[in-house]
Amino acid sequence: MLLDGKRLVITGVLNPDSIAFHAARIAQEQGAEIVLTGFGRAIRLTERSAKRLPDPPDVLELDIMDDAHMEALATELKQRWGSVDGALHSIAFAPEDALGGNFLNTPVESAQTAFGVSAFSYKTLAVGLRPLMEEAGGGALVAMDFDNRQAWPGYDWMGVAKAALQATTRYLARDLGGSGIRVNAVSAGPLATVAAKSIPGFTQFKDVWGDRAPLGWDQNDPEPVAKMVCVLLSDWAPMTSGEIVHVDGGFHAIAAPSE
Repeated sequence: MLLDGKRLVITGVLNPDSIAFHAARIAQEQGAEIVLTGFGRAIRLTERSAKRLPDPPDVLELDIMDDAHMEALATELKQRWGSVDGALHSIAFAPEDALGGNFLNTPVESAQTAFGVSAFSYKTLAVGLRPLMEEAGGGALVAMDFDNRQAWPGYDWMGVAKAALQATTRYLARDLGGSGIRVNAVSAGPLATVAAKSIPGFTQFKDVWGDRAPLGWDQNDPEPVAKMVCVLLSDWAPMTSGEIVHVDGGFHAIAAPSE
């Protein structure tokens, strides 16, 4: 199996519609042992979703913006497993006033929150898990991305944060390669997750994708994205790092829809 014997940390599972949930499901089906993370009131949603996985995993608390939480998670994983083979970073948030066409009026504090939670947190997760992945002889980190080489309606400072996430991916790949740790991101097409539906103008993303993606795109099917996440977490991508892998039906490669 693709992930036989791997020990993985999966963040961002809120409900069974989330990309992280399907990545966790496929990882288990491919032989991985996993733990999920959650925090605050949302941890109850994560715990409920965990019960719907093939082998219900433990849910560990992690507020990625709290260094003490990251340290406690690493300590727990050290005691539990001794080492970690990889992790999925599926964490993002922007305050309401950083979205929805309010770009020019967004206060710096809201932009900083979007950057901290959605981009800088990848560095936090990587540094926190680095000793455990080194103990495993190397590992793989994957982040969930949405390509922001273009400006999107309503996406505003989350778009800026996602661009920062891509840059963070490259710098982490540079600095962790010597430890045998691969760092990549998966740029997914728009999917009808709870998080996506909270973005003003999400329906415009859906409409334009159907016109331009040469392979087509089903916003209700996160499995192709989850499968790529698992490939990058596996040993089948041993020399791939610093990469932004598009799973978007080919949308990113096409300038305009065909007649």
